[in-house]
Amino acid sequence: MRPQATDTSKMNVLIKRKDSTSRAELHMHWFKNHMPAVIAAQDRAKEQNRPYARRYIAQLFDEERRGRDRWDGMAQLWFPDPQRPAAPNPNARPSDTFQEKSEPYGNWSTREYVVMDGEGKLSTEPLTLNEPYPSTRSGFYRINFLVPSKPGTDYEELFDHWLDVHVPNVADTMKQVDGFRYVVSHSVFPDQAPYAGMAELYFERADGFQEYNRLIKPDGMEKWVDGQELLIFSGSTEMIGIP
Repeated sequence: MRPQATDTSKMNVLIKRKDSTSRAELHMHWFKNHMPAVIAAQDRAKEQNRPYARRYIAQLFDEERRGRDRWDGMAQLWFPDPQRPAAPNPNARPSDTFQEKSEPYGNWSTREYVVMDGEGKLSTEPLTLNEPYPSTRSGFYRINFLVPSKPGTDYEELFDHWLDVHVPNVADTMKQVDGFRYVVSHSVFPDQAPYAGMAELYFERADGFQEYNRLIKPDGMEKWVDGQELLIFSGSTEMIGIP
């Protein structure tokens, strides 16, 4: 059965540090200085009856596995309606130290399909000895596939194949290993987005992904996907801003 989209739109913001900034330094300023500001901004928007994010999570990436772009992480914010894509603005004035340490960033909205929900394995428990949020979680091995399309791609064909053929293939393979969560996100405005979509696969351990790679079978996605530009990132930590 084809998965159904969730009732919110997920806005994704890919983050890249400046050459003078270490990965650890970027992540520390993200958690300490930027996430609280984003949380407060959503609270203000809610009070003023403006669109605001219902959830806010930041995924931290390990060093990239393959591909040209050196992303260090990705913020995800869930809104009731898709947000128009915004390109990076190199002339934007930083509002906090995190933005001083990172390259200018844009965003793109996606339609989200939660194929396997993780059955409560991803904790969002608030902190008890400090402010409840932002908080963190770990204890998993996550893979992010950032999926580019080939020139001239018919996105309706791609998304239909992705949901009807590729999703069952991936889900069946994950069930044979220790995969417990699988989320697919399709770009709402694919012609204006950096990627046609994204897949997030969660495993108990890194060797689960290794076994997944051994078992997964081709299913025709290569007709639309630019395999040379496909990006694959791993991660084992996430920061929770709004659960």
